[in-house]
Amino acid sequence: MKRREVIALPAALCVGATWAQGNQLAEAIAEFTQGQPVQRGRLKLDVAPLVDNGNTVPLAVAVDSPMTAANHVVSIAVFNEKNPQRDVARFTLGPRAGKAAVATRIRLATSQKLAAIARMNDGTFWSDTVDVVVVLAACIEGES
Repeated sequence: MKRREVIALPAALCVGATWAQGNQLAEAIAEFTQGQPVQRGRLKLDVAPLVDNGNTVPLAVAVDSPMTAANHVVSIAVFNEKNPQRDVARFTLGPRAGKAAVATRIRLATSQKLAAIARMNDGTFWSDTVDVVVVLAACIEGES
């Protein structure tokens, strides 16, 4: 290898790792949707764009749905881009829920993109994404 190739190798590895992480997020979403198209809208992922501590990050998801027998949310899933596990949470709902809204707290390893997907009873999928900057990271692999 030439000197320039050796110097450029770490940068190439970082770009490749970033692409792979984004690809893993897309793969996790595709697995949840079983390859069906996902539309933006009807769903609001509410999480602060800047969090001080990744150990406890509040998030809420709300879906614009009347929650009737004819039109309701079946499930909501939240995915992340860079945590060791891509699935953050999955919620099962039905028309008796009355309101298509869930809230929880999660851990974030580092700054990353979060995606929430809602599956409706008619088989459609709706999404929202948020980029979150984490000042103090959590759940780092290999920590003692």
